Amino acid sequence: MSELSPEETRLRRRLGLFDAVTIGLGSMIGAGIFAALGPAAGAAGSWVLIALALAAVVAYCNATSSARLAARYPASGGTYVYGRERLGEFWGYLAGWGFVAGKTASCAAMALTVGAYVWPRYAHPVAVAAVVALTAVNYRGVRKSAALTRIIVAIVLAVLAAVVIAALSSETADAARLHLGGDTTARGVLQAAGLLFFAFAGYARIATLGEEVRDPARTIPRAIPMALGLTLVVYIAVTVAALLVLGPHGLFTATAPLAEVVRAAGVPGLAPVVRIGAAVAALGSLLALVLGVSRTTFAMARDHHLPFVLARVHPRFGVPHRAELAVGVVVAVLAATVDVRGAIGFSSFGVLVYYAIANVSAWTLRPEEGRPPRVIPLLGVAGCLGLACSLPWASVLWGSAALVAGAVIYLARKRWAVSAPS
Repeated sequence: MSELSPEETRLRRRLGLFDAVTIGLGSMIGAGIFAALGPAAGAAGSWVLIALALAAVVAYCNATSSARLAARYPASGGTYVYGRERLGEFWGYLAGWGFVAGKTASCAAMALTVGAYVWPRYAHPVAVAAVVALTAVNYRGVRKSAALTRIIVAIVLAVLAAVVIAALSSETADAARLHLGGDTTARGVLQAAGLLFFAFAGYARIATLGEEVRDPARTIPRAIPMALGLTLVVYIAVTVAALLVLGPHGLFTATAPLAEVVRAAGVPGLAPVVRIGAAVAALGSLLALVLGVSRTTFAMARDHHLPFVLARVHPRFGVPHRAELAVGVVVAVLAATVDVRGAIGFSSFGVLVYYAIANVSAWTLRPEEGRPPRVIPLLGVAGCLGLACSLPWASVLWGSAALVAGAVIYLARKRWAVSAPS
């Protein structure tokens, strides 16, 4: 068989600005707003809107730094690659480790969101079933396309619009519930911002589309702020609507917050629609997350940072099947044992550390390499570390333990490699 020509192995630049923004929206406007709003309201109280704005600022800095790095290093792996190239092998490894750990917890949170909205009484079994089903789909090489992303975004936006309209037109809506009170602390606001950061996760996916975007140097820098801005507008509208009807305490205590919003607004018939929309969003997010985590696991295994046995590609389906199965098993175990609030906190910690390394990497870029204004990576790294340390103590402790374990494994592997006979 003759070798493939470069043209046959090059991705086509089919995506314009609209497609890039849509994919960014699909990565952000998903199950995060259905799952993270309740825990954030419990931490920030009536200041939850301030926390949302803070999370958006940190997300913008992270996304901008990632976009500049992606233009410089257009390879799969994200900050795993950026950290390695700009800061050294250890920092790239630590970023990859934090991503795999944090996003694995994200997968569990998304699966549990499916369970909470589909069948709250049996949320854990439904979550495990969702993980098994999507792992089987991924195993056969099925990917979420841009067209499917448009469908999911349309469904989720329609559901969220219905929630906002129902709340704003309800007689139970009370503007007094929006007043800022003394029901939280500065740490509570930061903690809520860290939890709400989970709802913005995925924005950097725009930066990974460089090879498939027309005029990426112009399109990607425009698409990122547009997608983030639209997402923030949607999130503000949903949060205001939910606060008007339930208030911060009602949001915190609700198992399925947005379904409870329409029920309290006097439109109980809309609750099943909201549950379906949340399930669709969570399944779409879970599909994309499992794909991303398995690919990063595969890349790290190929570089011998994880067991090399995971660095195998299925001869028929062309997917890293062992990495996908390993990720699926771990996520299924987590979905069966943890609660969604704990999963969100742990996930946010790992991903915030990941983006802190991305911002430090962007700081080292020279002007001719496309370095962003210095204030962006500076605010990004400060925001990431500040929000990470403000998360619930259990999330900070478990997240720190996971990072330390990863560092110990890295150092032990390096020492073994040096001492092993040649």
